[in-house]
Amino acid sequence: MAALVLPTEWIKNWEKSGKNEFLQLCRTLTDQPNDDVMLRDIQAALYELSWHVIRGTLKLELAASILGDVVELREDMASILADVFCILDIETGCLEEKIKRDHFTQLVGACLFFVPEAVLKERLDPETLESLGLIKQAQQFNQKIVKIKTKLFYKQQKFNLLREENEGYAKLVTELGQDLSGNVTSHLVLESIKSLIGCFNLDPNRVLDIILEVYECRCEQDDFFVPLIKSYMCEHQTLCHILGFKFKFHQEPNGETPSSLYHVAATLLQHNLIELEDLYVHLMPLDSNIVEEHKGEIMEAKQIARKLTMVVVPSEKSEDKDKEKEKEEEKNDKPPDNQKLGLLEALLKIGDWHHAQSIMEQMPAFYATSHKAIAVALCQLLHLTVEPLYRRAGVPKGAKGRLMRPLRNKRAPRPAESFEDLRREVFSMLCYLGPHLSHDPILFAKVVRLGKGFMREYLNESRQDHKEKVDTLLSCFLSIADQVLLPSLTLMDCNACMSEELWGFFKLLPYRHRYRLYGQWKNETYTSHPLLVKVKAQTVDRAKYIMKRLTKENVKPSGRQIGKLSHSNPTILFDYILSQIQWYDNLITPVVDSLKYLTSLSYDVLAYCIIEALANPEKEKMKHDDTTISSWLQSLASLCGAVFRKYPIELAGLLQYVTNQLKAGKSFDLLILKEVVQKMAGIEITDEMTMEQLEAMTGGEQLKAEGGYFGQIRNTKKSSQRLKDALLDHELALPLCLLMAQQRNGVVFSEGGEKHLKLVGKLYDQCHDTLVQFGGFLASNLSTEDYIKRVPPVDVLCNQFHTPHDAAFFLSRPMYAHQILSKYDELKKAEKGNRQQQKVHKYMAACELVMAPVHEAVVSLHLPKVWDDLRPQFYATFWSLTMYDLAVPHSAYDREVNKLKAQMKAIDENPEVPLNKKKKEKERCTALQDKLLEEEKKQLEHVQRVLHRLKLEKDNWLLAKSTKNETITKFLQLCLFPRCIFSAIDAVYCARFVELVHQQKTPNFCTLLCYDRVFSDIIYTVASCTENEARRYGRFLCCMLETVTRWHSDRAIYEKECGNYPGFLTIFRATSFDGGNKADQLDYENFRHVVHKWHYKLTKASVHCLETGEYTHIRNILIVLTKILPCYPKVLNLGQALECRVHKICQEEKEKRPDLYALAMGYSGQLKGRKVHMVPENEFHHKEQPVRSATPASLQNGPGSAGKPAPAAAGTGKPDEGATEDTDKSKDKSQGAVKPANKTNSTTTKVATSNGNSAPNSSKNIKEKEDKEKSGKEKKEKKEKTPGSTPEAKASGKERQKEERSAKDDKTRDGKDKTPKADKDKPKKDEKNKEDKAKAGGASDKEPSKERDTAKENCKGEKNAQAGSLKSPVPRSDSAETEREQKRRKLDAHSSPSHSSAVKDSLIELKDPASKHYANHNIATQSKSKETETDKKESEKSRDRSKEKEKKDDKDRKDRKRDYSNSDREMSQELKRRKDENGTSSSKHSKSASPSDSPRSNDKSKSSKSSSKEKGDLTKTQKNSSTGKKESRHDKDKSEKKEKRDSTGAKEDKKQYPLRP
Repeated sequence: MAALVLPTEWIKNWEKSGKNEFLQLCRTLTDQPNDDVMLRDIQAALYELSWHVIRGTLKLELAASILGDVVELREDMASILADVFCILDIETGCLEEKIKRDHFTQLVGACLFFVPEAVLKERLDPETLESLGLIKQAQQFNQKIVKIKTKLFYKQQKFNLLREENEGYAKLVTELGQDLSGNVTSHLVLESIKSLIGCFNLDPNRVLDIILEVYECRCEQDDFFVPLIKSYMCEHQTLCHILGFKFKFHQEPNGETPSSLYHVAATLLQHNLIELEDLYVHLMPLDSNIVEEHKGEIMEAKQIARKLTMVVVPSEKSEDKDKEKEKEEEKNDKPPDNQKLGLLEALLKIGDWHHAQSIMEQMPAFYATSHKAIAVALCQLLHLTVEPLYRRAGVPKGAKGRLMRPLRNKRAPRPAESFEDLRREVFSMLCYLGPHLSHDPILFAKVVRLGKGFMREYLNESRQDHKEKVDTLLSCFLSIADQVLLPSLTLMDCNACMSEELWGFFKLLPYRHRYRLYGQWKNETYTSHPLLVKVKAQTVDRAKYIMKRLTKENVKPSGRQIGKLSHSNPTILFDYILSQIQWYDNLITPVVDSLKYLTSLSYDVLAYCIIEALANPEKEKMKHDDTTISSWLQSLASLCGAVFRKYPIELAGLLQYVTNQLKAGKSFDLLILKEVVQKMAGIEITDEMTMEQLEAMTGGEQLKAEGGYFGQIRNTKKSSQRLKDALLDHELALPLCLLMAQQRNGVVFSEGGEKHLKLVGKLYDQCHDTLVQFGGFLASNLSTEDYIKRVPPVDVLCNQFHTPHDAAFFLSRPMYAHQILSKYDELKKAEKGNRQQQKVHKYMAACELVMAPVHEAVVSLHLPKVWDDLRPQFYATFWSLTMYDLAVPHSAYDREVNKLKAQMKAIDENPEVPLNKKKKEKERCTALQDKLLEEEKKQLEHVQRVLHRLKLEKDNWLLAKSTKNETITKFLQLCLFPRCIFSAIDAVYCARFVELVHQQKTPNFCTLLCYDRVFSDIIYTVASCTENEARRYGRFLCCMLETVTRWHSDRAIYEKECGNYPGFLTIFRATSFDGGNKADQLDYENFRHVVHKWHYKLTKASVHCLETGEYTHIRNILIVLTKILPCYPKVLNLGQALECRVHKICQEEKEKRPDLYALAMGYSGQLKGRKVHMVPENEFHHKEQPVRSATPASLQNGPGSAGKPAPAAAGTGKPDEGATEDTDKSKDKSQGAVKPANKTNSTTTKVATSNGNSAPNSSKNIKEKEDKEKSGKEKKEKKEKTPGSTPEAKASGKERQKEERSAKDDKTRDGKDKTPKADKDKPKKDEKNKEDKAKAGGASDKEPSKERDTAKENCKGEKNAQAGSLKSPVPRSDSAETEREQKRRKLDAHSSPSHSSAVKDSLIELKDPASKHYANHNIATQSKSKETETDKKESEKSRDRSKEKEKKDDKDRKDRKRDYSNSDREMSQELKRRKDENGTSSSKHSKSASPSDSPRSNDKSKSSKSSSKEKGDLTKTQKNSSTGKKESRHDKDKSEKKEKRDSTGAKEDKKQYPLRP
């Protein structure tokens, strides 16, 4: 029993207080409201008291008296006490202590007075009753109990069956079948039935069965039979068994359960007359069989899906289809009799949703509703439930609808009056219905319209307390859309109306909710049901069929088929179409055209499918070579642009996806944004623009649209408006700009480490181009207010958002232009005045108001030191203007107007065009023409205002507190270089801005220095560019060169545009310098020399980049060279040098890097086409030289001057000595026409160094024809010996020396073979020449031979090819120089020159009349300190060698003079005639030909380090000049050169050239 209740103190003090305490406890317990608790506690108290008596701790009499008092407390207390005695009877009966058993018996005996005997006989054992004397014998008592039980439970009473008592049952049936329309009630009939049972002794169960049978036949009389049965029956179980037997009877193999029985069972269930659990066990089939059947259906569906995806032979396919049809027919013929489903249908029809739901829960999901009858019944119940709410909130305006009669059944679900009521039962009904709502499109439409009504309320709901409720309802509606509406649409047969209806609901949802629904529809829904699995397979099969046959020609019929398929299953269809497009990009156009028959919902699903395809994690966005973006991504991007432009699809999801990718640091998907903006807004970004297009891009918006793009994209107004709205509505315009601006550097520094350099460059370009394109779109489409509201000030962009300065100004520039124009218009309206002067003043005031805050803002962008030279006003002006502000492209406007006129003329002349169409087209062309002319006029006025503004501002632009050189440096670093590579138009703008600053005569701006810094060393700039930046940089250089070329072309133009301009002063000094020196203006001829130097510098940098072998260097310089081809090269020998190097690139890269090969071949072809426009050097600039100084020949030429220039001359000499032979070899091979000119240089040098004694050196007279034959033969022999201009990289030093010696011998033999007829009778002449060469070269080769050997051994393949090329020469000290030092010197040869000091010094030197011609070539290229020391050592060695060699030469000349006097006389005459023709002496030719003959060589040893360095550069430039001059002589000059060359014999191999083509 229970735990201890009575304290021991009560028992000890029972008489005093214990008795009263116990009685009080019992009273308290009986007063408790909870009967169960009271019963348990009172039993425990009585049990404890009785045990005290049994143990003997309490006297029997005391206990009996208190128990008597307790029994009086409640009526049933005697029964409670009997229960306690029953428990004690069992417990004491098990005890071995007899005394306790006796105490128990005595206690019960004492209580017989107040506990009835009958109760004790029920509860106690027979043995206990016998000991108490209540029964005589226990055994007899037990037998009597068995007899009574048998009689009660097993003996059956006999009743009359139907056949035994026909009259009774006949009367019963008559009574039940009577007309019930009168006053007949179930109560009256029940009384009659009772009389019949009593009269005819009828079986009550049989009577109940007959009542149910009659009810089945009259199932519409629910109101009569249900109360009758309720009154008649006594137990639910009996009725349930009778119904169960009825259902069992119909479970025979061919049996069919009547619907009336289902109705009776359902009604009895609804009225709780039977329990569903009791009846459910009588129904068939078993639940386990239902589960197996469901699994079988899923397997079958998957099997069908698998078959549809397999390639099957047509014959097998038809057989399989026939079998499937037969199976389906069999199923339809004999539907399985599922009694559970029948009962479920009946329950739904009468509206008993509670019991119906219980049955459906026992079955697999959607198993019950997959049977049409049940789905229709449930739909009908839903109609009735939602009817009131639908009438209030769902019926569209103007629609009436069909009224629904509610069920008469009061137990049916309550109709929904509000959206909150839907949560009660409607949502759960819909969830059980699932995809089978497709059976009732009307209910589908009702549910969707209810969703629309709810969304309208939801969007208007502002009360916070209701927000939680409506949020819950929203989640319910989303669940219904996911589990019911979309799957049901899948099973509907191409119902476009339902698709549009559903879109009416979905378009009110945010795209995030919609896309989540589409994702679940596509990836999860189709696996939830066997029917959906089949539909998916059939859709894919049909999609394959359509896509196989889709072409441009059958777009319409295929589009209709795609449209029909997309109404129901858009996700599956588009998934397949997109997979095909990723493989075959030629499908894009026909697919886009075929999508015009889609519904709005399908378009939205297409957007989702595209985003999902783009975000597919299994797809790599790079090709396997990791250098290019995958083609599938490019195809999808193209599709995006085309689809979103042509069809009204919401863009927010796609734009947000791109934004999220950028936030994650991934820039691949910017390709999508680029395509979308290009197609939708018509803004095209390409660096391959023609000059005409670029010119059109500097005009207004109309000119840009007409002439600025490759394809004229028309009708972009609506699509660009949609794009703008999407960006503004979702606040994505500025975030996208900022993310792209930041991502440019992220591509390099965050992503670049693990990616290929080529790919990094492409991603950087893509990011940058998209930023430019997107920024252009915002500037042209956003209103002024929208733009200003969204774009923060430039200092905020740079400092807070960490936007690069160029991008920040790019975004802010349209804002400044908008603000200035709007402010200008305000001022014009405020004061009405039409005079031009007033307008200009108003414009200046507007600029001041708008730009003043900008001037203050830019100060924070750079260090304070920057503003010592540049004013913030100048900086802001440079970055805020565009080409639109600087010049009007009149020719572009004229070109487009002429095109329109031509179009109008063509329209008039075309007889096939209908008149109305002609009229429309002419009107369009006329309107466009008027727009263009108006735009041109507007831009002209604007440009005039801007130029006037700049003219007024220019005096405050540049402070130049340090030096003009520093000013130019900051201008280049902070303005020119960042902007010239930003876009193609910016490249042109930068060049034109520099020209404009020059034209404005801006104080402290040195134009000459600016151009010099731009052209002098482009290696580092080119090497750091991406591919597109290289194009823009090349365009910038081309525009700069155009200006320079125009000035160079005509003295009058130069004098007019540069003559008295401060930008061409030749003395630079700080503004604080007050010296009395007058600044000299650079005259025209010296400017031409400077331009030649710039061309030479460009050539040198280009050749260096081509020779590095680095992919980026070669690619970029080829791009730059292609861009500047119209203006460079202009000098013949520079062009030949480039041609040779590019030819070598073509040979080397043909198999290795095809893209470089293609670039090189393209440039090579264009360069050859430009050859006809190239001029010799002496035509490019007048090479007037000063009178020859009295410097000894040994100082100027050094030993062996007839063979090579002095090694001590200004840093020129030894590095190229060892490679002279290779130089000549490559020259002979690559350009046959160049060789004679170069050799003539050598000959001329020899003549000059002999102090005018030219007779010994000129020993032969050769005709022009024979000279050409010899040149051709030598060229052929050189080709056989050295293929191409590439050196043999693997040859050792000794092997090279042997080859060079053999080459010299061959040349000597060539000289013998080519001896003219006049001299063939003098066989000793060739031997003399050979000896002469050996003697002349011997002295010079004694000392430097080791150095040349060392240089040859250290050189690898390219080194020999570079010998004599455009590298800055670095002298070597001696033969012990290490390989590391040589490599270091090679690197030093290309170090960045110090532009400032070099240009300054070179321009100061222009004042010296003796060196005026050479002063502009002296920009330093070597490290000063090391080269000066080397120069000193070399000059000493050179003087020693020259003295020795002069002695030998004098001796040889005397011998030759004696033997060949006739030949000498002839040569002297030729030389004299040449002097007359060219106006120069032989000493001048010597100067031009010998790079060491500096006009300032007398002071060489005394010069400072910087002037030594400059003279090295000067020497190199002179060599270049001499070569170029000699290359383009007329035929007579060529003949003379060849005669001299032959006279020198093999000495020509010792000649050193500064340039090698």
